[in-house]
Amino acid sequence: MPRLFTALEIPRDAALSLSLLRGGLPGARWIDVENYHLTLRFFGDVEGHTADEIANALDRVRRPSFTIKLSGVGAFGQKKPHSIWAGVSASPDLYALQGEIESICRRLRLPPDPRKFTPHVTLARLKNANPHEVAHYLSARGNFASVPFTVGRFVLMSSRASVGGGPYVIEEAWPLVGADYDRQSSLDNSVSEASRIVW
Repeated sequence: MPRLFTALEIPRDAALSLSLLRGGLPGARWIDVENYHLTLRFFGDVEGHTADEIANALDRVRRPSFTIKLSGVGAFGQKKPHSIWAGVSASPDLYALQGEIESICRRLRLPPDPRKFTPHVTLARLKNANPHEVAHYLSARGNFASVPFTVGRFVLMSSRASVGGGPYVIEEAWPLVGADYDRQSSLDNSVSEASRIVW
């Protein structure tokens, strides 16, 4: 049974900038660069017919392409940090896309995601990390920012691993209106044309 979520891919240049944040924190398990992504909506383990319903509904999304920039770093879990992430500069278009996907989930009567949408790219999972060392790591990298990049599509990803961090598989992709398809298809971590998986 696939564990599904919608996401944005991180293009090569931004991913390389993120990779420079790796290291310098004991207890961190760093995410492989090719597995960087920005989760829009997590669906969890779903049955095949539900996966098809989700994919069919996402076919109707018509949103314009837009530009975003990764900015700042942070940690989830204040007293017991469990992950390090890079943030995203404010983007109304990003929230509009995520909001439409959330509306689709409500129409399909999928269970609500208990977590508030906080756009980010996970960089590392932490195990028994010292909060003071985490704070030092974050303060030393607080001015991080990537070059802006255009979001030309969103994807449906799956993971069959029991532990977060990949590997992830792109099951299907939906271009955004006005996207430069040639540029998008040239990204190292994208697929030329994702086809719907047979669940």
